[in-house]
Amino acid sequence: MDLLKAMTAYVQVVETGSLTAAALACDLSPTMVGNYLQALEARLGTRLIHRTTRKQQISAFGQVYYERCVEILNLVSDADRLALDHHATPRGRLRITAPVIFNNECLVPAIADYCQRYPEVQLDVVAADALSDLMEDGFEAAIRIGTPGSPDLVARPLRPYRLVLCASPAYLASEGLPATPEELQAHECLSYAYPLRSEMRSSQAEWALSGPNGRVSVPIAGRLKIDNADALRRAALAGMGIAMLPSLLVDADFKAERLVKVLPDYAPPSRPLNLLYLRDRQMTPKLRSFVEFVVERFGDSVKAEE
Repeated sequence: MDLLKAMTAYVQVVETGSLTAAALACDLSPTMVGNYLQALEARLGTRLIHRTTRKQQISAFGQVYYERCVEILNLVSDADRLALDHHATPRGRLRITAPVIFNNECLVPAIADYCQRYPEVQLDVVAADALSDLMEDGFEAAIRIGTPGSPDLVARPLRPYRLVLCASPAYLASEGLPATPEELQAHECLSYAYPLRSEMRSSQAEWALSGPNGRVSVPIAGRLKIDNADALRRAALAGMGIAMLPSLLVDADFKAERLVKVLPDYAPPSRPLNLLYLRDRQMTPKLRSFVEFVVERFGDSVKAEE
């Protein structure tokens, strides 16, 4: 016997006054309600309701038992509501990862708003350019540059990652300002050392640019490769060569004239940026809140700042 169902049926019998009305309230047959009532009385060893062909009357013990059943069922209902509220409110620790530059320049400044909106969520943020396996590394979400290659991942597109060519005024004064993409071959080009699993690793020996006459790919060479965009920026600031860097990283350097745009009429291709999470992972309230916040703040449909 399901004791809680039997108690529920008994309470309905008392409150509605008949087995038939109680059956309708419980979505059961009158026979099943009668069986529950008999099972309860057998379990308790006493009569709960005195029944005749014309009426039924609750016994003295039945009245006390009815009141206790109402208390118990209300407690069960309160516990269910508490559980639903717990699952509906974003809370707990959320482990995420993002590229170093995007993390430092975009995500971290926005996290204050997220934490204010969801005060019961604690964030563990790992800033890394290396590609991570979400399952093996224990991440619930990742922001990554490039096209996701795994069918196990759900990808929510964010604003593309814009790049720009730049160099220091000292380097350009010494080596000259390239007038065409082809002239890049005569310069020290500071390139990014992509991780082994990156789709961009195979294209690192050339830079692709889009200009007035369409797309052009130029082989590049240089003595320095670094797997960190901020380190490449520092190398460019030191006058070591021309670098292709995220615009969000060097916009302040352009305004302060620490760096100069090179070939401004030729744009490097923007790279896709996605928020990833495992397809078969349960969408917990904390994960859903983070996904919705990031898409709201950095989604592809949001107009990028000029």
